[in-house]
Amino acid sequence: MKTTILNTFFIILIATFFTACTSKNIEKIEISNINIKEKLPNDDFMNQNKEANKLLQKHFSPWSQEEVSYSQLEAMWGLNYKFRDIYLENYKKASLGWFLKQETNANFEKYNTLKKKAITLKNTNVRVLPTNQPMFFKPTKPGEGFPFDYNQNSLLKINSPIIVSHLSKDKAWAYAQASSFGGWINISDIAFVNEKFINKFKTNDYFIAIKEKFPLYENGFREYVKVGTIFPKKDDTYLVAQKVQNQEANISYINIKDEEVSAFPIKYNAENRIKIAKQLLNEPYGWGGLLNNRDCSSFTKDFFAPFGKYLERNSKGQAKNGFYKDMSKLSNEQKKLFLMKYGVPFSTLVYLKGHIMLYVGIKDNEPLVMHNVWSVKLKDSNGDEYRHIIGKATITPLDMGRELKDFDEDKSILKKIQGLVIL
Repeated sequence: MKTTILNTFFIILIATFFTACTSKNIEKIEISNINIKEKLPNDDFMNQNKEANKLLQKHFSPWSQEEVSYSQLEAMWGLNYKFRDIYLENYKKASLGWFLKQETNANFEKYNTLKKKAITLKNTNVRVLPTNQPMFFKPTKPGEGFPFDYNQNSLLKINSPIIVSHLSKDKAWAYAQASSFGGWINISDIAFVNEKFINKFKTNDYFIAIKEKFPLYENGFREYVKVGTIFPKKDDTYLVAQKVQNQEANISYINIKDEEVSAFPIKYNAENRIKIAKQLLNEPYGWGGLLNNRDCSSFTKDFFAPFGKYLERNSKGQAKNGFYKDMSKLSNEQKKLFLMKYGVPFSTLVYLKGHIMLYVGIKDNEPLVMHNVWSVKLKDSNGDEYRHIIGKATITPLDMGRELKDFDEDKSILKKIQGLVIL
């Protein structure tokens, strides 16, 4: 397809739905005139089949392990929170006794003694400590209360292979490793698998969810499925696990509508980029996947998953998933020019410590990014910091919030950008 034709096609698609608005005071961004003429997304920017095989290998890697791969000391990192001031759901400070209770229940003297392979039965939270209780640094401080539960490590989708190290003393939690992270999972959300199950489940015919939070049914409601969820297929049915006796897994065959999943990987073209982005935009912000939502890095991870591109779970890891170009020494204006010169829309990540964004193109000579973001930091006339909440996946300029009265350039995302990652 010629560049001009693709450019026009791409812009028309974007114009149908892309609107970003961070505040009634911030100019709405209509993306209908984003300029991607200078540097189009390359439909062949990766060998999709090769990358998809890598993603599947990573996805199933826990079932190729004999035990959790990292050391007991690494697995116990969350216990170090006892040396910090941590507040619980009642906004009361957690006592040393509370932490000692969690540490005892964590049962790490049994680390890597169970060594059983398992699978998730639903979308499930992965916790830092074996409890559903949240941990906040200071609930009354902007950006340190809800939704920033530091006991939330991540979210695992239904059908995720894991390997279990051991159980908590109360047997309510399993310490497990997934494809790119580990932590505590509620025992009711998993089932153990054997080699027979694994051999049947790995059909070599895989489909991936391309619609966000559609209901999955198996003798009634089962789960709201997220984009990026992988389903093995056999004949005209899809495979999920169900729990039978003794916490063991059995394969269940279910039906899913054609418009909800697609053969993996889907083609990396303009139409599909728009389709996936449309599903992810406007989703509420979810720190570590809290409440079945996404944060910045799960947004970028799940955007690329349907195309077969594997990204690490956190922003720091994703900065290593491509060719990194440093921008840390540049001025704010130089950063914009650098991104517009080297960035490729929908194939480039923009990285700063603790946050990552997807570069999508240019409007009015301003580079734009798509990201799931919590807030804009502001500072009033007394020098006191407060936040304007965005709390969703949206499209913004790099210096989002600049139209706000108390915009603080020194605290802006643009100021903190470290580099870009060309995938």
